[in-house]
Formats: sequence, structure tokens, C-alpha cells
Amino acid sequence: MRLAELDAVTIDAYGTIVELADPVPRLREGLAALGVDRGVEAVARAFAREASYYREHSFEGRDDESLYELRRRCVGIILDELEADLAPEAFVDGFVAAMRFELVPGAGTALQALRHRGLATAIVSNWDFGLPRQLAGLGLHGVPVVTSAEAGAPKPDPAVFIRALELLRVRPERALHVGDSDADEAGALAAGMQFVPAPLSRAVEALA
Repeated sequence: MRLAELDAVTIDAYGTIVELADPVPRLREGLAALGVDRGVEAVARAFAREASYYREHSFEGRDDESLYELRRRCVGIILDELEADLAPEAFVDGFVAAMRFELVPGAGTALQALRHRGLATAIVSNWDFGLPRQLAGLGLHGVPVVTSAEAGAPKPDPAVFIRALELLRVRPERALHVGDSDADEAGALAAGMQFVPAPLSRAVEALA
């Protein structure tokens, strides 16, 4: 498949267009300020456990209220792993502040290249409803975003892809998804789309 054969390209968010700057130092500092002073390895293990939980439950953050509850549960997992006697509510803001995302090198330029060639684009991700704000903060304004929270189910369920195709008004056989996981590939194919693995910059070069 070549770009001339496409009307749209959808792109996974985490690992494809954005990545998380190591949050462990900031988590450790924030927890220490609240009296939970633990070593780097312990905090890293706690964060890994939380991250696994979030990946499975991110679609439950559908609005401000449910997102807060999801974050409260995530903080609770960290505190439980650290055996810390602290109410999760006390660290929700610190937890959120520790999660700093940045663009994957080359991904922003590749996205702009797709748009300059007249292709419709959208970010399609297993994420809570706050993803558009995260992306806007990184300078990705005006790019449609469809999350698993909006679709009501995470990849590999094709619902999030079908929603994106409806939003972009393109047929699935004229659309391509770029992602970094088996769930990306399985979900895109189930929706009738083509799939190319990340990185986005290499995918764009291969399709030129």
C-alpha cells in the first residue's frame, strides 16, 4: 500500500506518538514530601504495578468524575505496594503531576507530513478521556482524538477504530493504522483497516 491509495491514517498514542518521561524520581519526591520515603527500586516496582492496572482500566476514565476515581485507584495500588499508610486522595494531584509526556522523536514531523499530503489523520488510543488535553499541551492541536474511554472498549476491540473511521468519514479499506502493539494490529484488522508497525516516521517513509 502507498499513500496514494489511502484517505486516512490513524495513529496510536502511547509508544507511537508520545512517550512517558520516567516518572519514578518525581513520584518518589512527591511521596517523600507526604512522609512516604522509599527507595528508587521500591517506587519503580509500585509504578510498574500501577501502570499494568491502568492499561487494563484506562477506558473507565470517561469524564472528570470517573477519571478522578480511576486515578485514586491507581494511587491506591502504588501505596499498597509500598505498604504506606496514606489516603490515596492525598497524592492524586502529585501522581498526575509526575506523569509528564513528550513526543516520540520524529513522530510530530511525520504526522505533519501526512497532513500536508492531504490525508485525514486521527489519534486512536487506549486512554482515558483526558488524552486530547495531553496532546494539546504537546502542541498537537486540531488532530481528532478517539480514545477507548469514548468508544467504551479498549483495543483490540475494533470499536475505537470504527468510531475514528466514522469521524473521518473514510472507508476502512482506504485507511491505515500505525501502532506499536498486537492490540493495535488486531483491532485495526478487525475494523477492516491496514496496519503498519511503529515508528511512525519509518512507516511514513515506507509508504511514500
